Amino acid sequence: MLAGLLGWGQATQASEIAFEEDGNGWKVKVTKEVDGGVETVRAPLPMVVTTDLRLNEPRYASLPNIMKAKKKKLEKKTLGDYRVDGGRRLRVVKVEEPPPRKGGGKVEDVDGMISKLKALGAI
Repeated sequence: MLAGLLGWGQATQASEIAFEEDGNGWKVKVTKEVDGGVETVRAPLPMVVTTDLRLNEPRYASLPNIMKAKKKKLEKKTLGDYRVDGGRRLRVVKVEEPPPRKGGGKVEDVDGMISKLKALGAI
């Protein structure tokens, strides 16, 4: 939906992404796995790309790096430092509870269930 609203190209479930430059500018080559094999699409930038789990190989922290990270100071920043307005953007118009559900009924056997469903117009 975002790509459609922006008028950009879209590629979904990317398992591999490559950027290529040709005479007309930058293009994105996106490879994704489909039922029959692999599908590759190429489109100019800007483009919306969603990824698959196989795109990145996770990096795991080693114990020495964890210990170094504990010693580093964290710098506290506010939204204003990034020139972001933290005000509310949405206004709640109305909140309602859903209507209470009606209780079900018990039936004695299958024939009773069928007749009850017919009476309700379900079958």
